[in-house]
Amino acid sequence: MEIMDGFSCISNRIKEFYPEQEGLYYATLISGYLGGNDPLDGVEIWKSDKCCPHWLYVTYGFTDLYVDEEDYENEEDCAGSADKDIDNCRDGFEDSAISGYGFELTFRLKRGNEDQPPVWPVNMLQNLARYVFSTGNTFASGHYLNANGPIALETDTKLTCLGFLTDPELGSIQTVNGSMTFLEAIGITLDEHAAMMCWNGQNFLNELNKYIPYGIADLFRTTLMELPAFRSAWEQGVARDGSSTSVLYLPELTADQKNSRCCLQFGAGHVEQVVTLLRARVEKDRPFILQCDTTVIEFRHAEQPDIHMDDEVLCISLTSKNLNEICQLVRPHTGTYCMDTIPLTIGIVPTYIRDNDGNIIETVE
Repeated sequence: MEIMDGFSCISNRIKEFYPEQEGLYYATLISGYLGGNDPLDGVEIWKSDKCCPHWLYVTYGFTDLYVDEEDYENEEDCAGSADKDIDNCRDGFEDSAISGYGFELTFRLKRGNEDQPPVWPVNMLQNLARYVFSTGNTFASGHYLNANGPIALETDTKLTCLGFLTDPELGSIQTVNGSMTFLEAIGITLDEHAAMMCWNGQNFLNELNKYIPYGIADLFRTTLMELPAFRSAWEQGVARDGSSTSVLYLPELTADQKNSRCCLQFGAGHVEQVVTLLRARVEKDRPFILQCDTTVIEFRHAEQPDIHMDDEVLCISLTSKNLNEICQLVRPHTGTYCMDTIPLTIGIVPTYIRDNDGNIIETVE
């Protein structure tokens, strides 16, 4: 009897949707566990016409791909279908088990007239795997990542960030090694990334999918934040749901106590996002933290205003009146903004946007 491994379960799941095709498999010459530079065993590419012609990339290696034949020689074959539970795959496997990191990544790229798929997404997916394998930080539906540059190197695409959402076609399955989800990496712009942080990540990407079905990456598209209908849906979502982002890292952040006033300082390029997050978190009675390497500031909602140090954290309690004053007073321009309802002064300094070599390419002031 042929032993069905995790690799085959993944492959069979894709073939359910593309039965007439054979995927193009880019195998890693030397796997990461054998000392190679690429953590994944490989990436398989399929030609899809769902919604619009595009390439579908699927990773192999975030989950457990193989099994010990001696352990499973008496088990039944696993079809790998999301519609079949563990009893229909194999007797003896734990339904609660998770295979590896619990996901494989997918990526969908708009297809042109080319006969062969571009290879750069394979390298991008391997880079994401290096991040996961080296840090232990994993991805889940609703997560996001700033790629700090074009997702396709040496292009002028505005897609410089990624959001992660359960792949709308492949979904989740049970393999012989446990459950797993096909998690799609969706290319987003920098301002979409900032907007996503201010809302619930999964809700943001679900809304994005209404305008970009299947999350198919188009390197030439502009930001959805320029569309009035999308921006209106985002604003309503933030007001309704608040934000799932509890911590924002600001490199220019400082805090100081001068006489009886507290003085904060951060960059002009972050003002709109900070103000939106303050409303989306504190107004919903959720804590919100600004942080850099040397400073941590926690904002909370309270009935009475208060500013004090707790260990090395500056704690600022805001009433609704204080919060409204901050949001109406502070503007995305350099200057000093002194509050009246609480002894707090906020200084806004220039934000310097740099390229990968550290050179300043834009100043926000």
